[in-house]
Amino acid sequence: MILVYLIGVLIGGGLLALMLGQWNKYLPRWIALCALSAGFIVLLFFWIDQYSTINIHLSNTWIIDYRHRWIPSFGISFHLAIDGLSLLLLVLTFFLGILAVLCSWNDVKERVGFYYFNLLWILAGISGVFMAMDLFLFYFFWEMMLIPMYFLIGIWGSENRVYAAYKFFIFTQASGLLMLLAIIGLYFIHGRNTGIYTFNYFELLGTTISPAIAFWLMLGFMIAFVVKLPIVPFHTWLPDAHSEAPTAGSLILAGLLLKTGAYGILRFVLPLFPHAARELAPWAMLFGVIGIIYGAILAYSQTDLKRLVAYTSVSHMGFVMLGIFAFNELALQGVVMQLVTHAISTGALFIMAGMLKERLHTRDINQMGGLWVQMPQMGAIAMLFAMASLGLPGLGNFIAEFLILLGTFNAHVLLTIIATIGLVFSAIYSLRIVQKVFLGPSERQDQVRDFSFREITVMAALTLTIAWLGLYPQPVINTVKPMINKLEYIFPIENKNTQKKIHQATPSKAYQYLVKKQKERYVR
Repeated sequence: MILVYLIGVLIGGGLLALMLGQWNKYLPRWIALCALSAGFIVLLFFWIDQYSTINIHLSNTWIIDYRHRWIPSFGISFHLAIDGLSLLLLVLTFFLGILAVLCSWNDVKERVGFYYFNLLWILAGISGVFMAMDLFLFYFFWEMMLIPMYFLIGIWGSENRVYAAYKFFIFTQASGLLMLLAIIGLYFIHGRNTGIYTFNYFELLGTTISPAIAFWLMLGFMIAFVVKLPIVPFHTWLPDAHSEAPTAGSLILAGLLLKTGAYGILRFVLPLFPHAARELAPWAMLFGVIGIIYGAILAYSQTDLKRLVAYTSVSHMGFVMLGIFAFNELALQGVVMQLVTHAISTGALFIMAGMLKERLHTRDINQMGGLWVQMPQMGAIAMLFAMASLGLPGLGNFIAEFLILLGTFNAHVLLTIIATIGLVFSAIYSLRIVQKVFLGPSERQDQVRDFSFREITVMAALTLTIAWLGLYPQPVINTVKPMINKLEYIFPIENKNTQKKIHQATPSKAYQYLVKKQKERYVR
């Protein structure tokens, strides 16, 4: 029941914050902080407890599997399960959720209860996405993320918040409806073939589908996920949403909502449609590389600090797309590291952008400069995370991008070389941030304060995390190894122990073996 409790504490905390916020504007933030801290502590101790056994039973990748009948007449169940990937992303969700509350501590002064209600319900939806093993339930949580974020941007955002909120809603809702059609199509095809109509993920694995229909169904899932990721040309909602969202909204958008797109591809697109995914792989890798270069160029051309950081996310998520469809063990390890490290480094940059906006009342980097003299602590931390964003060795982003490029080189040499150029561009825009904001001459006469105790606590947590991931990434890699091992039965992923291809059989036989193992686990 731990999975149910995790969602319940967020939903219940949100409702409690909404009700008590009418009498006391300080209670909601404490309720949100306590709810997220309790969930984070539970998950952290659970991860530590399970870590020693995760790699022992590689055939059984599911750590917890909970199912309760919900709407049996339609084959819908309340089915939650987590493996190493889900566990890692849940820890990240609660960690960033705590920081989002601390970022909003003194910034939100209107409708405080409703603000923390939306914040906690967004995190509840994200947590549900990472745990749902019933496709109807997955879609329910997918939509649950959308509406609270719409309110978060539309009510507490900047000047152009209404436009940004509508654009975010239309992009994600339209793509989500395509995914719903694909889910319904898969539901009816499986029911027609077997006589069992179900949305259960494990039963839908291995459904016999003609190649043409499988490709279109896969495309319905894929569009929803690449819009959320986002990948060029479906990225245009992201800069507007980031630039207008409050600081906590930008942190959740960059750190968590984007990761649901990558998670969806890894969890649903590859296992449910392996042959269609292989056909799509060259194009997906190409668009990933386009996103890397295009996002970096657009980032360099921005003068709005938050839009600049937003375009860096487009570039970094291009590495995720490139690594996923390389079907390589090293690349997939790098993808998971990129999901975590991007959340930390880019989240930190958005938090600092919000702090600068609060102090200077502008996001225009041309109106900044010379701030290091007055804000040496923020300048040093900004330099650290700028270096992390460009992939400096010793920090987490370097491990992620190095593994992706190393693994992708075995799949497509030319695209890997082009993607490597993106690292050069990332160095240019990262150093530009530091130069424009903290160095150079300053024409400001007023005094600008440095970090407060609350702010330095937030940045210290992010700094220690990105340094830990750069110096000792093995816990993350070991945690997701069973999930990657499971994908080895679907695609020919290189095994670094034997330096041979594990996948010697035909894709259909290997996939049938995976489905058999999954169904045996489900029956037990």
